[in-house]
Amino acid sequence: MALRLGLGCTFLYSGLDLIRHPTGWYWAVRPLPAAIQNLMNATIGIDQYLRVQGVVEVIFALVFLGWFLPRWIVKIVSLIVAFEMAAILLFVGIGGDTFRDIGLLGAALALFFMTSFRHETDIAQS
Repeated sequence: MALRLGLGCTFLYSGLDLIRHPTGWYWAVRPLPAAIQNLMNATIGIDQYLRVQGVVEVIFALVFLGWFLPRWIVKIVSLIVAFEMAAILLFVGIGGDTFRDIGLLGAALALFFMTSFRHETDIAQS
């Protein structure tokens, strides 16, 4: 539960901030490959892209914080978050905030694996 709470609070904070202050997150878009930045600019623009990213992160947060949601939903979202963090590490590279991305990648993978296997307490309850 602590893992879900930590991920949920992290994504709720960053998601709401992305929605309210997209220009404060330009630093996160600058290191992306030029082709990705050009695609963003040609379609919806960086501000709108960051707001959409914020909405997605709030949805992730609600899934992590929704203790009543089925395990399979948490499993899927944690896998998506793991892929997102891996992509950030791959495309953005190593910087002063890399420790955060590595920690989020590890937490998302841990939650994915925890929701992938049935625990003895789950078997006893079924």
